[in-house]
Amino acid sequence: MAFKNRALSVFAILAIFTLWQTTNVLAQNTPVFACDINKNPGLRNFSFCDSSLDVQTRVDDLVKRLTLQEKIVNLVDNAGSIDRLGIPKYEWWSEALHGVSYVGPGTHFSSVVPGATSFPQVILTAASFNETLFKTIGKVVSTEARAMYNVGLAGLTFWSPNINILRDPRWGRAQETPGEDPTLTSKYGAAYVQGLQETDDGNKDRLKVGACCKHYTAYDVDNWKGIDRYHFNAVVTKQDMDDTFQPPFKSCVVDGNVASVMCSYNQVNGIPTCGDPDLLTGVIRGEWKLNGYISSDCDSLDVMFNSQHWAKTPEEIAADALIAGLDLNCGNFLGQHTEAAVKAGLVKESEVDRAVSNNFATLMRLGFFDGDPSKHIYGKLGPKDVCTPANQELAREAARQGIVLLKNSIGSLPLSPTSIKSLAVIGPNANVTKTMIGNYEGTPCKYTTPLQGLTAEVATVYQAGCADVGCASAQLDEAKKVAAAADAVVLVMGSDQSIEAESRDRIDLTLPGQQSLLISQVAEVSKGPVILVIMSGGGMDIQFAKDDPKITSILWVGFPGEAGGAALADIIFGQYNPSGRLPMSWYPQSYTKVNMTNMNMRPDPATGYPGRTYRFYKGDTVYTFGDGLSFSEFTHHLVEAPKLVSIPLEEGHECRSSRCKSIDTVDQTCKNLAFNIHLRVTNSGKMRGSHTVFLFSSPPSVHGAPQKHLLGFQKVNLAPREQGVVRFGVDVCKDLSLVDEVGNRKVALGLHVLHVGNLKHSLNVKI
Repeated sequence: MAFKNRALSVFAILAIFTLWQTTNVLAQNTPVFACDINKNPGLRNFSFCDSSLDVQTRVDDLVKRLTLQEKIVNLVDNAGSIDRLGIPKYEWWSEALHGVSYVGPGTHFSSVVPGATSFPQVILTAASFNETLFKTIGKVVSTEARAMYNVGLAGLTFWSPNINILRDPRWGRAQETPGEDPTLTSKYGAAYVQGLQETDDGNKDRLKVGACCKHYTAYDVDNWKGIDRYHFNAVVTKQDMDDTFQPPFKSCVVDGNVASVMCSYNQVNGIPTCGDPDLLTGVIRGEWKLNGYISSDCDSLDVMFNSQHWAKTPEEIAADALIAGLDLNCGNFLGQHTEAAVKAGLVKESEVDRAVSNNFATLMRLGFFDGDPSKHIYGKLGPKDVCTPANQELAREAARQGIVLLKNSIGSLPLSPTSIKSLAVIGPNANVTKTMIGNYEGTPCKYTTPLQGLTAEVATVYQAGCADVGCASAQLDEAKKVAAAADAVVLVMGSDQSIEAESRDRIDLTLPGQQSLLISQVAEVSKGPVILVIMSGGGMDIQFAKDDPKITSILWVGFPGEAGGAALADIIFGQYNPSGRLPMSWYPQSYTKVNMTNMNMRPDPATGYPGRTYRFYKGDTVYTFGDGLSFSEFTHHLVEAPKLVSIPLEEGHECRSSRCKSIDTVDQTCKNLAFNIHLRVTNSGKMRGSHTVFLFSSPPSVHGAPQKHLLGFQKVNLAPREQGVVRFGVDVCKDLSLVDEVGNRKVALGLHVLHVGNLKHSLNVKI
């Protein structure tokens, strides 16, 4: 009898478990949304559930119905439910840096959607210099995100992109950024945000998903020699702030219409960014007119209290952040301390209303308050729309467009698959999977490693050469043996997240461990072409390889995404003509003598400080911003460009009577002040290819002007012997201006030199 009862209890447990499992799967397979009128018809009486009304009316109706406690639970990323109003819990934190990510609690993969398309890490996509590609990737990522939302696996708010300037080559998060140039970073940020956010029905008041530009601002020290981001105070001049660190954020808000900006952990000039009313309310809301919410980085307010000791009590921190303009706290600090701050009179409830209104307005623009998503735009997307063949092909195409050919001796690349009978593939990154997708990654659809990509073309022999990228002890004999016997060698070296990552800045710029030794010794014994492939986020000092005639080609592949190995093989075997260009300078190891915490962009001859990035740096580089080769030769011919630009000044302007070196960019001066540059570009090689046309300017040497800066870039695709015309429109006050020592934008008078490839054109700007 006892046995029978026990058996029954087992069956009962199994039944309960099955019921739980079914319920759980069903719950997971449905999206989270408010205003479910089918379930609760009474909700149709609330104006906030009426999608025919404007967002502001709906938000006002909702907020006036809430208690203080109900408002406060919606100031944090893990927002609480308001059951009496049919509003469920919502998790704000999801990530989509280069594909839907499992970082952040808002997104999960399961048997329903086991993976999503993993595009190249941003630094490599940026190397394509292709704005159309930036936006197209954003569109695909947001489609996959919406598909996952519809089956309960993702939210609608994604805290990407990272648009911080890559000021120092040692920064561990270089891989996440579009590089060192403000123009490229601004264009990347705006295009990717537009791809993520813009709806296919053209409704500008609606969002497909909500993007977030981060980390605001002057954030680029993670953990260097014991100095970490939680304690770091970035001392930044007004000039550097306005001409280097701020432009990408301005572009994100003004041009991209981003739904969110995230403030960073660090202080700027002694004030935590998440508690700085000038930076948040003053600039983001006041000057740039953000239509959306301002979020903290995760646990930033806790950092302000416990690491930076910004105030004596947590209630003061909560009040400072809200008054500064913060709307959403990633973490639970505002959830714990806002009520006490209001009751103590430290912050008015109206500030809480403003914050929660911005958050709810964003969710309304996303359709969260419109009832069942299946009845609306994107409601029919599902698992079938994730990892589609077209999306996976785009990941391969993005890697192909980004990969940079840095060296190519005559007779090296491309290799012929018919003449190569054996290919030695050597290196710690030759057969990696997860390394290829970098950080802020999701589970990819599938992987093609470099070894797999190359083996699909020719017979290969593989040797890792090192146990890992740290390469404490290179296995030289085995590597040299396979190299000596092969017709050609591909060495896949570089770094991974153990070398450069969030919270891990580099100390050295050289290849880790004995990698350089392995490369040189393998090259020495090889009888055919030796192709060195660097897989990394930041640049490396590989001057030894650049100078070694036995190393016939060098490729940089960033962290190339799920299809990186296939893209690499496409280039090595000539199925694709490389067109990537470096989005950052590669410095020699001697640069590590520069203090990473010195935020000054401009050099200081008095102290020997060399400055930062191609715009200001005065020293030697291994490679510089914009470097990159093709299998073809492209030539430029200037068709049309003015030699003189006259700036009209109103009567009585001080510069009419006294000599000025620059003019303020005020509306009346700048109106209709623009010109065109027309270029003819010729592919004089034997292979079709894309080519990036850069337009640089060297302004007169006033106000600490950059020695050279990027005005714009365009891609042109040409068949052999084909010519194409490229046109740049130049807005004098926007493109030829610079920021003076106190942060005012000016147009320098005098000789500006425009550069396109080897062409130089002088332009005189006068009054």
